[in-house]
Amino acid sequence: MSGSDRPVMPVVIVGGLHVDARKAAVARLLADVPGSVVLHHDLATATAGTVVRTVRDAAGILSADEAPLVNDCACCALREDLVPELARLAGAGGTPLAVVELWDSVEPRAMAEVVTAGGFTVTGVITAVDPALVLPYLGNGDDLAEGGLAAAATDQRTVADTFARQLEYAPVLALADSPEADDEDRELLAQLHPTARRVPIGHGDPAGAPPAPSGPPHSSASARLSEPSRPSELARAALAGFDVEAAAAAQHPACALLPAEADAHGVTTLVWHSRRPFHPERLYAALEDLTCAAARSRGRFWLADKADTLLHWDAAGGALCVESAGPWLASLPDAAWELVPPVRRAAAALDWHPEHGDRCQHLVFTSPGLDRDGLERLLEACLLTDAEYAAGQAAWERLPSAFDTLLEV
Repeated sequence: MSGSDRPVMPVVIVGGLHVDARKAAVARLLADVPGSVVLHHDLATATAGTVVRTVRDAAGILSADEAPLVNDCACCALREDLVPELARLAGAGGTPLAVVELWDSVEPRAMAEVVTAGGFTVTGVITAVDPALVLPYLGNGDDLAEGGLAAAATDQRTVADTFARQLEYAPVLALADSPEADDEDRELLAQLHPTARRVPIGHGDPAGAPPAPSGPPHSSASARLSEPSRPSELARAALAGFDVEAAAAAQHPACALLPAEADAHGVTTLVWHSRRPFHPERLYAALEDLTCAAARSRGRFWLADKADTLLHWDAAGGALCVESAGPWLASLPDAAWELVPPVRRAAAALDWHPEHGDRCQHLVFTSPGLDRDGLERLLEACLLTDAEYAAGQAAWERLPSAFDTLLEV
């Protein structure tokens, strides 16, 4: 069956390292959308050479099968198996919503793009979160492999950076009812992803709907929830619509929608801008202090000796990833601009400088107890001095390339 004649079946992706919160969100959707079905690939058995796929509804498991590993990669097996299973469900008809529940460390972006490329419509991406666990997970620099959470033998991600990407990609956050969470926890979550739609889950939805029923999917409680006048907030979020291309653009360092300045309940977000390039050696010497200054920091930056390269800053859990994100638009010939996505051109235009174009420093630091003044002083000290700046770009390019090893140049 081709994508054009495949029956329409909305797909929502639910992920997150906070397992209890994720399972609560999935149970809520099963109760709120009668007849919905959940697909889940358990990657915990990948070391034994298989991935276990289960399909279930509100009444229980409908099927359980093993999918073989592909290229010794559990995530590859998931990608190969997921779309055919969705096609089978769509072909059978009668499924008003397919819920793809991701395994712990699987990131929603990759799966949203796989499902869309397979011809299905992703109507929502939800990351389930326990607010009390946000700071502990952001501060956890352990490798996923140490906790049995790696998706492949070559998986070198950490708990912190994986959780950050899960959190920041999803336009909807399903918030577990967490008695341990306080105002600081909730404020940290709000500052990390200020544009997210936050939907409480746990003891029923905000409208006072009952918990997920234990009976068949078409029980009276579920039937009441399916009435058009009473759709739950989580169900509405799951069906609201999702733009995969826009979501990808929002994660690109050149045009990412980064958090704004904020300071409340002991949590601070510092947005730091500069139109002067960093001195490569001074910035490199300060990397450890800058990385540890905040629970989360991200953005784009400009090194004096690499005038054409837009560099991506991504730090969580005391670890920093610095990588090239391609050229600054100011370094491209005019003819190449037509090849650049409109959203990228628009972002550059908003930040254009008559001399440097879109080259700039735009770094955002978010953390409880942030030493804002000390952080600003440290960042300013890493910039070129007045004399170095006045020497011009030809002199900047002769500065020692301290970042070459980090960038694997």
